[in-house]
Amino acid sequence: MLIKNGSFDKKWLMDKRKIRDLICTKLMLIITIIVSILFFLIFLILLSKSSLILGSESITDLLFSSNWNPSNGNFGYFPVIVGTIIVTGLSLIIAIPISLLSAIFIAEYAPRKIRKILRPFLDVLAGVPSVVFGLCAFLFLVPLVRDFIAPFFGIESTGLCLFTASITLAVMVFPIIISLCVEAFSSIPLELKEASLSVGATKWETVKKVIFRATAPSIISAILLGFGRAFGETIAVNMVVGGIPKVPSSLFAPTETLPSLIASKYGELMSIPKSESALMFGALVLFIVVLIFNLLGLILLRNAKKRWKL
Repeated sequence: MLIKNGSFDKKWLMDKRKIRDLICTKLMLIITIIVSILFFLIFLILLSKSSLILGSESITDLLFSSNWNPSNGNFGYFPVIVGTIIVTGLSLIIAIPISLLSAIFIAEYAPRKIRKILRPFLDVLAGVPSVVFGLCAFLFLVPLVRDFIAPFFGIESTGLCLFTASITLAVMVFPIIISLCVEAFSSIPLELKEASLSVGATKWETVKKVIFRATAPSIISAILLGFGRAFGETIAVNMVVGGIPKVPSSLFAPTETLPSLIASKYGELMSIPKSESALMFGALVLFIVVLIFNLLGLILLRNAKKRWKL
C-alpha cells in the first residue's frame, strides 16, 4: 500500500511538472507572438499615418525634392536624407578603424587583467543614454569645433554642424562594433592561430591574414548593426547637428537628419494633418532602412556562427 501511494505521489509530481512546463511554454509563446505583433503594428501605424501624404504626393517628389517648407506645402526630404547619409557615413568612417583596432587589442594583445576591465567598461558605455552623449558633445565638442577646429581650416562655424554630429555618433557606435568584433575574434579556433604562427607568421600577420579573413562576415555584421544604431539616433544628433534642412556645403555646415527632424518638428506640426503625415512618412522610411540593415547584420552574424559552429 505504501509502495502504491509512493508511486502515485511520484506520478502526480511528474504530471504537475509537465503541466507547469506546458503552461510556461505556452506563456512564452504568447509573449513572443505579442512582441512580433507589436513590430507589425508599428509598421501599420506608420503606413496608415503616411497615407495622407502618399495620396497627395508622389514618393519620388517626397524623396528627391530639395525643398522642405511645410508652411508652403513643400515636403522634400532630399536634403534631410543626404544629411542623414553623410552624418552616418562619416561617423562610421571614423568609428570602424578605431573600433577594429581596439577590438584586436582587447582580443589578442591585452593582458587578461586589462581585458577583464575593458569588457565591462564597453558594456556600460553601450548603455549610457544618448542624451548624455549629446550633452557632453554640446558642452565640450561644440566649442572645440567652433573655436579651434573650424578656424584651423579657415571656416567660420557655430560648432552645431555635420562634423560635430558625426564625431558624437562615432563615439556612440564604438561599444557596439567593438563588443561584436571582440566576440568574433575570440571565437576563432586556437588551432587556426597556432597554425599561422607555426609557419613563421608574426602576430600582426596572423591578425591580418587569418583572423580578419575568418571573421569577415562578423565584422561586416557589426558594421551594419552599428550603421542601424547611427542611422536611427535622435536626441544626441538633434542637440549638435544644427537643425537646418539643407544639403551641407562643408563638414562644418549645419544640416538635419531624419530622426532629428521628426523629433524637433513633430510637436509644432502635429496639429496640421498633412504635415504630420509627411513626418510619419519620414519615420516610415527610417523604420524600413534600419530594419533592412539590422536584418542584414543578423543574417551575416548567423552565417558566421554556423561557419565556426558557435
